[in-house]
Amino acid sequence: MNHFTYKNNELYCEDLPVAEIARQVGTPFFLYSEATLSRHFRIFDQGFAGLPHLTCFAVKACSNIAILNLFARQGGGADIVSGGELFRARTAGIPPDRTIYSGVGKTAAEMRAALQAGILLFNVESAQELDRLHQVAGELKTTAPVAFRVNPDVDPLTHPYISTGFAKNKFGIPVEEALQEYIRAKSMPGIEIRGVSCHIGSQLTRIDPFIEALRKLKDFIGRLEREGITIDYLDLGGGVGITYDEELPPHPHDYARAVMDELGDMNYTLILEPGRVITGNAGIMVTEVQYTKVNTGGQEDKRFVIIDAGMNDLIRPSLYEAYHEIKTIVKKEDHDKGEIVDVVGPICESGDFMARERLLPRVRQGDLLAVMSAGAYGFTMSSNYNSRPRAAEVMVRGDRFEIIRSRESYEDLIRGESLMELD
Repeated sequence: MNHFTYKNNELYCEDLPVAEIARQVGTPFFLYSEATLSRHFRIFDQGFAGLPHLTCFAVKACSNIAILNLFARQGGGADIVSGGELFRARTAGIPPDRTIYSGVGKTAAEMRAALQAGILLFNVESAQELDRLHQVAGELKTTAPVAFRVNPDVDPLTHPYISTGFAKNKFGIPVEEALQEYIRAKSMPGIEIRGVSCHIGSQLTRIDPFIEALRKLKDFIGRLEREGITIDYLDLGGGVGITYDEELPPHPHDYARAVMDELGDMNYTLILEPGRVITGNAGIMVTEVQYTKVNTGGQEDKRFVIIDAGMNDLIRPSLYEAYHEIKTIVKKEDHDKGEIVDVVGPICESGDFMARERLLPRVRQGDLLAVMSAGAYGFTMSSNYNSRPRAAEVMVRGDRFEIIRSRESYEDLIRGESLMELD
């Protein structure tokens, strides 16, 4: 459920007409519903009620500090993958002891900052990373709390670019190697073994892969115990999908119930890393039609709707051929007169599109469109390609809205640059 609905043929976000926000803010912009964000976080978190757990939002999915703060105030933590995300999480008020650090390429400087902050857990993803973390912890005269991200070689049945649980993926450590790394870490004075971690991919629409991975983790934990290694935390990652088109992902409560049934009487604190399932359908991208045109000369005419948002704003369709539903902000009298169009942006790339061969209501220059389900991996993956300022981000609460990130200016584009002194 989300709070983007039509009232009298006009799209609203909660109690505000989206067109009115666009009139005041300009386009393109990302628009979030606070009520939807809060509801989605609460439903996911409550699915594990009665079991010790920590819901650490995956900051990479949607990193605006206003949104992170919203989750922090509901008891949420942060799953981070960079020093910049650590900075964001701390600025947003997420306590370090509710922060876990994932990712395959942590630098020594990033490790140092996270250790000094006092984060809950590092998810270690290679032998060399363990060695570096041990060295940095020694230099700081402290110990680093770790879990190893174990790669269970499970097919997540998702897009190959967002699959992370195969042996061929760059993430994690294969089971046999992971066992040896745990044994090695046990003897390191600067390392404190706290948990086991696993994340098999994103946008999963079935529960089966999660349970298969959990069963392999249970077997692995048994092997650790036989080596005299005990853990406190079991990090199950994230990955529960959302509906973009016709997908039927599991309800978070069904996912939670399946996980808890499989865990049985295992007594660990669960760490969950939801991202897309919380923010995906809580945000949209609003854009204006600049031109419509028809290219003739082929076997059939080709119709284009050219908008002011491009692949630099929302790269998912170009990168993954991802589907995003596109809606008109205001339904016109001829709304049912649809036509097959490509919805494209202004970027000088043929791959700059939001939709191809899509049946849409007939639109005209100046019409507003909503690209739905843009709340995850939308703004966070945006760029300044073609020297385009990044879009604004806006949050709605009831009948009010607030700009939670200002639109970039041309001056922002060259901040930090300078002309060379050639004399």
